[in-house]
Amino acid sequence: MSAQDGSERPVPRGTTNSLPGNVEGQLVQAGVVHGGITFNYHAGQEALPGGRRPDQVPRPPRGFVDRRQVLAELDDLLAHGDPVGCPIGVFSGLPGIGKTAAACQWAHNNQRRFPGGQIFVDFVGLRAGAGGDVSEALAICLRALGVRDQYLPAGLAERTALYRDLSAERRMLVVLDDVTRPAQVTALLPQGPGSAVLATSTWRLGELVLDGAALLQLDVLDADSALELLSALCGPRRTADEPEAAARLVELCGGLPVALRICGARLLTHRRLTIGALVAELSDEQSRLSRIAVSSAHEERTVSAALELAYRDLPEAAARMYRVLGHVPGLSFDTAVAAVAAGLHSTAQAQEALDVLEAASLLSVTDDRRYALHGLVRLHARDTARTVDPPGAERETVLRVTGHYLALTAAADLAVRADRLRIAEPAGLTGTSGSGAGHGPFAMATDPGRDAISWLEAERANILAVLRAASGFGLDRPVWQTAEAFTVLFLHHRHLADWRESLELGAEAARRDGNPAAEARLRSLLSRPLLDLGQDEQAKAQLDVAEQLAVESGHLVLQASVQEFLGRYWDLHDPARAVDAYRTSLALNAEAGEERGEALARYFLGCAQSAAGDHTTALTALDRARETFLALGDERMAARSLADTGRILARSGARAEAAAALARAADDLHRVGASHYEARALEDLADLLEDPEAVRSRLRRALTIYEEGGSPRAAAVLNRLTAG
Repeated sequence: MSAQDGSERPVPRGTTNSLPGNVEGQLVQAGVVHGGITFNYHAGQEALPGGRRPDQVPRPPRGFVDRRQVLAELDDLLAHGDPVGCPIGVFSGLPGIGKTAAACQWAHNNQRRFPGGQIFVDFVGLRAGAGGDVSEALAICLRALGVRDQYLPAGLAERTALYRDLSAERRMLVVLDDVTRPAQVTALLPQGPGSAVLATSTWRLGELVLDGAALLQLDVLDADSALELLSALCGPRRTADEPEAAARLVELCGGLPVALRICGARLLTHRRLTIGALVAELSDEQSRLSRIAVSSAHEERTVSAALELAYRDLPEAAARMYRVLGHVPGLSFDTAVAAVAAGLHSTAQAQEALDVLEAASLLSVTDDRRYALHGLVRLHARDTARTVDPPGAERETVLRVTGHYLALTAAADLAVRADRLRIAEPAGLTGTSGSGAGHGPFAMATDPGRDAISWLEAERANILAVLRAASGFGLDRPVWQTAEAFTVLFLHHRHLADWRESLELGAEAARRDGNPAAEARLRSLLSRPLLDLGQDEQAKAQLDVAEQLAVESGHLVLQASVQEFLGRYWDLHDPARAVDAYRTSLALNAEAGEERGEALARYFLGCAQSAAGDHTTALTALDRARETFLALGDERMAARSLADTGRILARSGARAEAAAALARAADDLHRVGASHYEARALEDLADLLEDPEAVRSRLRRALTIYEEGGSPRAAAVLNRLTAG
């Protein structure tokens, strides 16, 4: 029989005659020799000679929180695992996520399950020294089981056989910290029934599933657990005294335990340092990572150090992708963005690198199957890129990503409304021939416009981040072109703060680019979110500049559009001047032969005429405008015309007809995704309904829309609901 099966193993005669008694006892228990006679003997003891049992797993760190679910999964693995094989649990996740802490906590909670002891092998330490391999890890385990250095077998096979022999009759736990290869786990599986192995790794190590391993992924701490950890580290009094600052500190650390522990240590060792002061330090993104550090006489602990170890293990292609992703603006990205950012010719190349980064836990997959970097990981990737890559690499990455988003945003704009006024030439932005909506990535959709709005909504934060980054690098032309196309989203979904910021960036970029028509267009558009935010005088200032620039440009349709926006301002301040502005817009559009522009001016003129008390003329104007919009296929503006028809009917006292028009308009606006105008129609409809529940239903829907868009109208609607 082989030694692997725990049976006799030939040894040179006479090799144990002069061994000390205690060493001889160890070898007897291992099943070797005595007195020159080969034999196999197991005493069935759980402890080592002298009653000693290995107890090497470090105590869990102070303030261990959460992780209840993943620890319960591990309990279940041990309770229902294979009675013959050795259960394996693998904690994986981002560097600093708390894998070792979770493993030590579970080991500490379950000491009684393993009377044969607990062995701990730190593969970080092995990699830092000489001989960082499975053979040296086996030596650590054998020493823990009582084998002295002078009796350690030299070869890997012999060490493996002896380890299996010594572990065969012990129920013990082996904790392997920061392994990088499946073989580092499988080679150290103890033989004793009831034994288990718990490994931690930045890498996913999916191959271990074939050996029956349970892969236990750790995520960042939620806000409550992160606050609990911070309180445990620096004292509950301090977090209670500065609750807002504590919540912000948790946010800046991204729920990453190692970052929270380092910040907690800083607060504990520097008692005069307030949480608010630490938050102020970390608010500067450029220096945040370097400031999450704590020093002692012997070492400095940083988040960067933990991430650097993971980065150094990456193959070259993945390491380059990692650095590139540090420069990609936005919170998430897909494979196409990664490929463009890295300047790759195929998404397949990008996917290979992304798969490696995901396996290394440096990249996470979002619920919608996109990718995201933890905030501190992104900063480390950026800092690494600035150190390793040539000057100008960041600008080139931002330029490529900006071009990608510009093309897609322009295509989305065309898919929603092909005949809208634009200063930028759509075909030049999308790379298609012609300016129609029948080209581009949205062309094959059943409802291209709705899909385009959905895409813009999903990418809203990323597009805004691209605008900020591109503006910072002086990429003025793509900035204003993107901002102009991006505004189509906000005509449907009123995210007022985002709309305002994007147009401010665009208008300034157009000014720097020396394009008065583009600047006039963007400043006139900017008046809309400013008016909705109640900043009327700022809106008027933008419109005054836009009016002058539009005249200088000689662009008749642009001049007509600016007059239309001026009319919106005067609607709030001087109805007579509003009527004049709309009539000027109507005349300019007619001169330019702009049919849709004429319909828009006529629609707004009708609204202004009603506000001045001329409801009959107003209804005629709105009816004519609606017919034109329907003929042009502009369902959104047709629905808006119907909603305002309902409002005018209500002012005229025709409540039943008004309610019917507003109800139909709200449905049409919902169908085309114009949520802001849907909410306004629902508010006005609620004024006409008598059933209290029907009123509340419309107001609740309006409130949801306003809250999602950040509209000031939300407060008024909420007051109506609570008062009623």
